[in-house]
Amino acid sequence: MSFTQKSGGMGTAGPGFVGIKFCQECNNMLYPREDKDNKILLYACRNCDYHEPTNNNCIYVNKITHEVDELTQIVSDVIHDPTLPRTEDHVCPKCGHKESVFFQAQSRRAEDEMRLYYVCTNGNCTHRWTE
Repeated sequence: MSFTQKSGGMGTAGPGFVGIKFCQECNNMLYPREDKDNKILLYACRNCDYHEPTNNNCIYVNKITHEVDELTQIVSDVIHDPTLPRTEDHVCPKCGHKESVFFQAQSRRAEDEMRLYYVCTNGNCTHRWTE
């Protein structure tokens, strides 16, 4: 019996998806092994002599994620926070709405730098910016 683990996250197994295969003889996990004589890649059991050729030469996927922009990490619900100060001195650059909430936080780009972040209080916009 061969079993392939379903991918987590997005729910689809795209190109480069690497699943887990199990031995048909003893149900232990199969590991990649090179057959140097035939120049092919195999999945082989470490417990018994079972092996099978791979249908995909990819045995490992390393997904690199880039750091998300600090403005996208601000939750738009902050416009409903009654403890945050509001200002009409900084007009939203996206929709022109006059009111915004603001708060100060440490910048991710420079550890010792504090920045002011603004969020438009227009419920249809909620644009985030810093000056």
